[in-house]
Amino acid sequence: MKKNILTTLTIIIAVFVNAQTPTTDDIKSVNEVVTADNVEWGWLNPLRGDKSPAAGKLWGDRTKNEPAGFLVKFKKGFSSPPHIHNITYRGVVIKGLLHNDDENAEKQWLPAGSYWQQPAGEAHITAADGEENLAFLDIQEGPYLVKPTSEAFDNGERPVNVDKTNLVWLNANDIQWVSEKSNVETAFLWGSHEKNQLRAALLKLPAGFSGSIKNLSPNFRAVVISGGITHQFSKKGTKNQLDAPSYFGAEENATSIISTTKETVIYIRSNGDFEVK
Repeated sequence: MKKNILTTLTIIIAVFVNAQTPTTDDIKSVNEVVTADNVEWGWLNPLRGDKSPAAGKLWGDRTKNEPAGFLVKFKKGFSSPPHIHNITYRGVVIKGLLHNDDENAEKQWLPAGSYWQQPAGEAHITAADGEENLAFLDIQEGPYLVKPTSEAFDNGERPVNVDKTNLVWLNANDIQWVSEKSNVETAFLWGSHEKNQLRAALLKLPAGFSGSIKNLSPNFRAVVISGGITHQFSKKGTKNQLDAPSYFGAEENATSIISTTKETVIYIRSNGDFEVK
């Protein structure tokens, strides 16, 4: 009897541990760019065709067991049935109004620039109410699956919904890795600043910014949430105009030369530090 109890506890603990979202990313990023007009689009749920939101690849493969970043486009009036996901994801609204919560919750429409986190196993609905609705989703493992609420479970994480007006922005007086003369602001979203741990933040670049972002970690991913940047990896390298929702990745110790003509917000996910000058 004691042996059976121990076996059951071992299984329960193993399931719980496996449900925890990874806090590191072993995949080394490379210098790459995906402009907004070169995003590869398909259906988030191919079996539902055009009844499904559209999905656009930025990095990784959401259908495999690996980290991935992708765009999701919702039609006005879209509302999903209650469901769960097998993995945790984080999201940032790029266009429109999105709601992500328990099916009985009052609608909390998140405007562009807002952030939310949906834990694995948590029952919820997703709805959209703008003329155009677009979000960026970040997953640390895959595949990204939709499952019935009958399979709901508690992985120990909790949902988060942060309206853009509730973000806390810090300037160079508060953070040591941003040059004071840059007038850049940062809003931390998730993760840990312990060594080699994944973390993500929003970086707000002022209009007329001209500087650089140097990646100091093995994994660095950046998505333009609003506005746009001119980007190149070296002064003689290819110059790209990266408007929302473009993406660029950078290898360790690579420097991205960046300029803006209007205020721009970039989502940065890294496995370590970076410097803005």
